[in-house]
Parts: sequence; structure tokens; C-alpha cells
Amino acid sequence: MSTQRIYALPIETTEWKFDGATEIQFNWEYDDGSDALLELYDKGKKQQWDASSRLDWSLELDRENPMALKDEALSIYNTDYWRKMTDKEKGWLRQNLQANQISQFMHGEQGALIATAKIVGTVPDMNAKFYAATQVMDEARHVEAYKRLLHEKFDLAYPINPSLKTLLEQTLTDRRWDMTYLGMQVLIEGLALAAFQSIRDKAGNTLASAVNAYVMQDEARHVSFGRLALREYYPHLSDAERDEREQFVVEALYFMRDRFNNAEVWERLGLPADALNELHYNSKQMASFRGRLFSRVVPTVKDIGLWGERVQKTFAEMGVMDYANIDVTEQLANDGKVAEDFDKKMFIEKAIAAE
Repeated sequence: MSTQRIYALPIETTEWKFDGATEIQFNWEYDDGSDALLELYDKGKKQQWDASSRLDWSLELDRENPMALKDEALSIYNTDYWRKMTDKEKGWLRQNLQANQISQFMHGEQGALIATAKIVGTVPDMNAKFYAATQVMDEARHVEAYKRLLHEKFDLAYPINPSLKTLLEQTLTDRRWDMTYLGMQVLIEGLALAAFQSIRDKAGNTLASAVNAYVMQDEARHVSFGRLALREYYPHLSDAERDEREQFVVEALYFMRDRFNNAEVWERLGLPADALNELHYNSKQMASFRGRLFSRVVPTVKDIGLWGERVQKTFAEMGVMDYANIDVTEQLANDGKVAEDFDKKMFIEKAIAAE
């Protein structure tokens, strides 16, 4: 089935190419490197899963509310725009907003797939290459899962958001291996975890919840991978090198906080995109999302040692410094536990259906 058939908006091409400058590193020392990364590699091997069998694809989704989310989760809920809509328009809006969100997940996971494949070639530590290889498989599985959700259940997809496209290009065009880590494993994965968590915890449809729960279990390991590698590397940087990375973090965080919206969907419904984007940004729903985002990113940035005056000042101005006290290890471990709970839930639902 062609994705071109289900795109809600016309796209000029189904390909995107740019010069992803890189420097390939071989390592002839096969028994030397980070023991912690080797342990993470072993964990990554054991936690591989099959999207075709772990998820119950027989579950049906409501076309007008595929993930069974409450209307209160919409940023324009109970506004004049919402109250003026017909029931048919509200159903269309739910379907398209959710399809757009899952589409960005799918495109972002392809970005992670390509970024991790790049890390395999560029990172110097052999044990890091081992783990990155398991992550390549993880990311391919995530693309597969979201692709199936869109093609088989939503029958609708959206092109990549311009903001996500910019963020991926900035991450993938830097030659330095640690910048790919920083952009993907810390910032983009942090953004993804915040978005996945929203659906995992709020969706009323078990399939939609489970897809995100299982993806989050993998992503928790991926963030741990970035933390381990960068925490060992960054203490050896010069002040100028560290300052450059902190500037990248600050600019990326402002970009992620300010640029992601649903302009394409508003425009398709004939609503004023600029007004809706402003309403969306100032809504309590987006305030809650930004809280989840920073709860993921702030403690990780502190943990890897990018904690200079500029970064701390930025977090203080954003009002998110309290998140620096979060225990990242405990937070990521909980993502794994929630996925295991979903396995039990899916097993029970299948048993009840069989009876």
C-alpha cells in the first residue's frame, strides 16, 4: 500500500536528500571500552520484540477518534472555534490531529533510524558500536509499528512537519559523532518520550496505548545510551567546545518549545492558522506537554555535564529548573515497567476475548 495514497496533503517527492557530512571510525581494539555500554548492549539484545506478534492488530479503532482520546486533551477544546464546529467537523478534527501526530512519530523514528546508523560508523568505542547496532533495529521496528498504525487503522497520514525536518537536518549534518548523540539521543528522544507518554497514558484504545508504551521501553534505553557515552566524553572537552554544545542545546530547546504546532490541520479545516497556533501555544494542554518535555530533557542535560551558566540561566528563565532534581535512572526504569504492565494487560484482554 502506497503512503502517497493516504497523505492528507500533496507532497512534491517521497524522498529527501542532503549532505550528511560524516567521518567514519574503525576500531581494531575489540575488547576495550565502556563496560556500562556493554551491559546496555546485552540488555538491548534481550529486549528485542516483534511488532507483528507483541501488538494485537485485530483491535479496531474508531475512525473519528482513533486513539479514543478525550476532547479535553485538544488545545482548542471549549473555545469559540470548538463550539462553532458541527459534530462532523469535530470528528474530522480528532482524526486529522491524531493522524498528524502519529505521522510525525513515524517520520521522527526514521530520522532516529538514520541517525543511529550514522552513530555505528562514527562513534569510536566498540561497545558503543555494538549497542548502536541494536538501536538501529529498534528504530526500524518503531517505523514499522507506526506505519502499520497509519496504513491499516488510520488510513491517513501527514508529511513531515517543517520544524521536525529542521531539527533532524541540524542533527544529521554535523560531522562530530557526539553532536549526533546530543541532538538525537538527548533532545529529539526527550521530545519523543514526552509525546509518546501523553498517548500511552491518555489513549482509551489499547492498541494505540500499547504501541507507544513499547516504543518508550526502547527509547528509555536509547536515552541511557546517550547519557553513558556523553557523560564519559564531555569532561574531556575544552571550555570552548563545551560552550558550543551548550549553545546548541539552548537553541534547540527554544525551537522545540516554540515551533511545534498543527498549522497544517487548522488550514485544512479552514481555520486561521496563526490565531490557532497562538491559542495552541498558550493552552493548558501545551503547558502540560512542555512540562513533560522538560522533565525528560533538563535532568539528562545536567547528567551529561552540559550545566554551564548559559544552560542554567535558560532553564531558569523557562521556569523549569525544578526538573533538574529528577532521578533520570528511576524515570527511565519506570518506562520499562509500564511496558511490562501493558504486556500483562494485553494478555488478560486476549484471554477474556477467547472465553
